[in-house]
Amino acid sequence: MQLFALFFLMIFATGCADKGNKKVLTGTQTMTIASWNVQALFDGEEEGNEYAEYSSGAGWNKEKYHARLMALASAINQMIEGGPDMLALLELENPQVMADLLTGFLAKNGYTWTFFGTNPGSSLGLGIISRFPFTQTNLHSINVAGTAIPRPLIEVRVTLEGQEVIIFICHWKSKLNGETEYLRRAAARVLVRRIGEIAHEDPSLPVLVMGDLNENYDEFYRHNGSIVTALLPDDPDAAHKAGQEESRAADFLVISTQKPPLPQYGASCFALYSPWGNELQGGSYSYKNEWETIDHVLLSAAFFDGMGWDFAACSVLNTAPFVEQNGFPLRYNPRTGKGLSDHLPLLLKLGIKNEPAL
Repeated sequence: MQLFALFFLMIFATGCADKGNKKVLTGTQTMTIASWNVQALFDGEEEGNEYAEYSSGAGWNKEKYHARLMALASAINQMIEGGPDMLALLELENPQVMADLLTGFLAKNGYTWTFFGTNPGSSLGLGIISRFPFTQTNLHSINVAGTAIPRPLIEVRVTLEGQEVIIFICHWKSKLNGETEYLRRAAARVLVRRIGEIAHEDPSLPVLVMGDLNENYDEFYRHNGSIVTALLPDDPDAAHKAGQEESRAADFLVISTQKPPLPQYGASCFALYSPWGNELQGGSYSYKNEWETIDHVLLSAAFFDGMGWDFAACSVLNTAPFVEQNGFPLRYNPRTGKGLSDHLPLLLKLGIKNEPAL
């Protein structure tokens, strides 16, 4: 039964339709890509995997579900007029939730390509919606000691006006409930291995990593450099600490504030640029009234080479309707039906200069 469920999910997730909604670009143009953890978006059907506060006994119902979809759609359209060109969505119960959002509330936005992934038995999954075609989609399972981590790694290859871009969407294990760093490092190991395979295939392919990694960009320093974290800075001290561990494969991402990112860890590691500390300030999530930078957009060096799509800007959407009066995220309350999410979205802008045809 479990194998059948996984097979059904894969077929459903890869069913995309191209409606010919393709932009024609001339001159200097921009592309917008957002990532948002929408905080436990459950539908109105009780299947048994829901969180307790989203059960019928707790007052959760279809009316609240549809009202929430309407509020989220309104917020998506306020990220940028007409919504971003692509949007990674985290913490969706199933692919039908994404379909309900698109057909019922974002039907005019032109999102004709979708992809969703989860593991059988998991409460929540993740997905991406796009105005641009996916030429390839993959789900990568993450296993630790023979057990799959609840959420897989999504990989999509997107054609943006003739240039292919690889996008990874992640939702790593949270820092709650004990020591979980090894689970985030296991997820990083799968991602690093796949980035290496892509670089071997074509080093010029731009790679973008998005999602909730449940780890701050400066997590290594928050631990006073005492442990190897799943996100390591491009710093000789961190490289030395990582080199002290014997591992057959790198299980950390190297993040850099340099443009382009330049790794100091050797050829087997890949550095990605993080806007945190530069374009992004504050945080995207609050814990005990302190900011966390656990939501990420990370870009490979190909986004800084002046050829094709390049990094232009990045922002954390920390204004209305996404925040409450104290500036922290406007967390959704399933009891009252008020709020949006306990995470703030990140909005990335890419730029390209196309020469007009002769």
